[in-house]
Amino acid sequence: MAMTQLRSSYRKLALRGLLGGLIAGGITASAFGTMAGAQAIAGFDANQPVNYAADRIELQDRQKRVVLSGNVEIRQGDLQLNAARTTVAYSDEGTLRIQRIDASGGVVVQRGNERASGAAAVYDLNRRVIVMSGNVSLRRGNDTLDGGRLTIDLNSGNSSVDGMGRSTSRNGRVSGTFAVPEQ
Repeated sequence: MAMTQLRSSYRKLALRGLLGGLIAGGITASAFGTMAGAQAIAGFDANQPVNYAADRIELQDRQKRVVLSGNVEIRQGDLQLNAARTTVAYSDEGTLRIQRIDASGGVVVQRGNERASGAAAVYDLNRRVIVMSGNVSLRRGNDTLDGGRLTIDLNSGNSSVDGMGRSTSRNGRVSGTFAVPEQ
């Protein structure tokens, strides 16, 4: 009986480490699929160690998910995600595979002078689609883009921002500012 519990504990630790690494892959795609394009993704080393912290980490083995809650911080190199809660759903048919990553509660993804924020974000790894919603704000230096929902299709490389869910005086429209280089 003790050996079974020991194996279960090691499995849980290994699973958490694995999930942390795969979370970072999702974060990388999210942050740079929209803001800096394929060049930034290509320039990011996704093999760097992943550090994560939360007030609570819970493995829900029967539901096949890991829940990080309370001041969630996930960092890989100079890429960082902060949220109140992150849930990672996985399948376990011999090999662990991440199916979906949900982050909620003041989601912020940041690298250097690039920052994406919103109320929630979902990365569906099977469909390869990322959706950030709830007063989405994208920033790169002084350039801005604000809307209600950001959708990134990693298969096609297309990204779109719409005004749905925008709760400001802009009447649900997408807005922004960009600097014009001097000539």
